Amino acid sequence: MLVILSIWSLFVGVLDVNLSGLFRGDGEQLEIFLISRLPRLLAILCTGIGMSVAGLIMQQLCMNKFVSPTTGATISSAQFGILLALLFMPKSTLWGRALFAFVFAIAGTWIFVWFIQRIQFKDVVMVPLVGIMFGNVITGVTNYFAYKYEMSQALSTWLVGHFSMVLRGRYELVYLVVPLVILAFVFANHFNIVGMGRDFSKNLGVHYNFVLFMGLSIAAMITASVVVVVGSISYIGLIVPNLIAMFKGDKIRGTLIDTALFGSIFVLVCDMIGRSIIAPYELPIELIIGIVGSIIFIAMLLYRLNHGRKAIRLGVRSGNGGLDAVSAMKGGDEK
Repeated sequence: MLVILSIWSLFVGVLDVNLSGLFRGDGEQLEIFLISRLPRLLAILCTGIGMSVAGLIMQQLCMNKFVSPTTGATISSAQFGILLALLFMPKSTLWGRALFAFVFAIAGTWIFVWFIQRIQFKDVVMVPLVGIMFGNVITGVTNYFAYKYEMSQALSTWLVGHFSMVLRGRYELVYLVVPLVILAFVFANHFNIVGMGRDFSKNLGVHYNFVLFMGLSIAAMITASVVVVVGSISYIGLIVPNLIAMFKGDKIRGTLIDTALFGSIFVLVCDMIGRSIIAPYELPIELIIGIVGSIIFIAMLLYRLNHGRKAIRLGVRSGNGGLDAVSAMKGGDEK
C-alpha cells in the first residue's frame, strides 16, 4: 500500500506530471519531478516515520499512552528554539536554526519529564495535561517575543505544518530521521526495560537515567528536525502508536516497524487529501491531520471504552471479581 500510494503521490499536483512525459524526457516535467515532487514525497515519508517513532518512544519511556511530542511540549520547545535562532542569528542557515531547535526540544522534553517524575499521584490523564499546560506556557512565551520583536510573520512558517515549501536544497535536514530511527530500533529492548520502572531496570543491570536520556533525546531530535523543515504537525505521535498497540501489543521492538510504516501511510494519505480536496489550492497538512486525527482518536477512545466494559462484564459473570477484565486489558491501557 505504501509503494502504491507513494507512486500515486508523485503525480498529484497543480502542474501536470505523467509517466509518458518523464520517459519522453520532457525538461519541464522532469524538473518539477526532481525539484518538487520527489523531495516532497521523501519529506512526507520521513515525517510520518519520525513522528510516529518519536511518539512510540515517549509513550514507552513515560509509561503513558497519551504522551507524544505534542502533549510532551517537545514541538513547542522546538518552535521556541527556532524563534531564538531568528532573533539572535537572523542570517542563520537551516542547519543553524536546527541546532537551536535540537537544544531547546531536548531541554523542554526533559523539563516535562522532570515535572511528571515529581507528581506523587499521577494517573493516565494527569501526565498529558501537565505536558499540554507546560507546552502552552512555552507557546505563550514564544508568541510574546514574536510580537515584541515583530517576528510573527517569520515564525508563522513553523507554526502550521505544510509540505508546500519542501523543495530540493531546503529539506535534506529531515534525513536525520533515518539514523535516529535506526538507533531507536537498536536500543528498543532497553526502552522496554526502562518503561517498566527504575527498580526493574536496576535489577536487570540497565542504566535507567542514561537510557531515559538517550531515548527522550532521540525523540526530541526527530521532532525538531521535522519542525524545522515542515512545521508543527500534531496527532501523529499520539494516534499511530496507539492504533498499532491495539493490534500488535506494547513491545516496542515488535511494533516499531509497523508504527513507522503506518505513520508514513497516514501522513501520505492526509497530504494527498489536502492537495486534492480544493484543487488547485492546497490545505495545510496540519489541518487535515487535525481533523482526521480527532475522528480517529475519538473512535479509538470509544472502542477502548466498550472493550473495557465488555471485559468487566465477562469478569463479573465468571465470578472472579473482575480479575479477568484486568488481565484482558493488560495489552491495552494497563501496564
